[in-house]
Amino acid sequence: MTPNRGDDLVLAMTGASGAPYAIRLLHVMARSGRRVHLTISPSAVQVLRDELGLEVNLNAFNPITIGLRESGRLVYHHHTDFSAGIASGSFPTAGMVVLPCSMSTLASIASGVTTNLITRAADVHLKERRKLVLVPRETPLSLIHLENMLRVTQAGAIVLPAMPGWYHRPHRLEDLIDFVVSRICDQLGLSNMIAPRWGLGGPDPRDETRWDVQNLADETQLETGLEEKSNGG
Repeated sequence: MTPNRGDDLVLAMTGASGAPYAIRLLHVMARSGRRVHLTISPSAVQVLRDELGLEVNLNAFNPITIGLRESGRLVYHHHTDFSAGIASGSFPTAGMVVLPCSMSTLASIASGVTTNLITRAADVHLKERRKLVLVPRETPLSLIHLENMLRVTQAGAIVLPAMPGWYHRPHRLEDLIDFVVSRICDQLGLSNMIAPRWGLGGPDPRDETRWDVQNLADETQLETGLEEKSNGG
């Protein structure tokens, strides 16, 4: 049976702090059975390097560099590629997330400025009245930031700041990351039990999506090295 492209999801990473959230969400998306369209800005590459020690090549993207062992349903698009399906409203999707969402990207979306594939795809989701989730990670917020958040909200987007809760008594850094990622998944209709829910207890211990952000860079570097060796590199 041919997969329904209307179930496709889009994830865009931009140059704000919060790379662990983005990588964790990508892993959960990839294991959901949905096709995932990924695009990354040059500034996001620097953030991935600084926050997680990951080296991403936008011109020769390798999913292993971000810890994806199984990436059969991942579709990578270069941020300058306006020929990508997600640049058009005729290409059906179930929603898009910009995570982390820089204030510059937020401002572009709020103003309808589409200078790259990320802002174009976001504009498409707004005009087609599809789910668009923007996840900023900035503090404090200026009046300009707040007004841009208001404008995108009025246009139909959901502003979901990366603000982890504490009522679930987190024990690890990953618990705080999963709290935010779980809320994003809820907005996309992705069933998950990666974080505790009020009144429902903790995450499912059988959940195979559990991870360790502290070891992510070491694991991806090891896998990349093994791949290069097997290819005679």
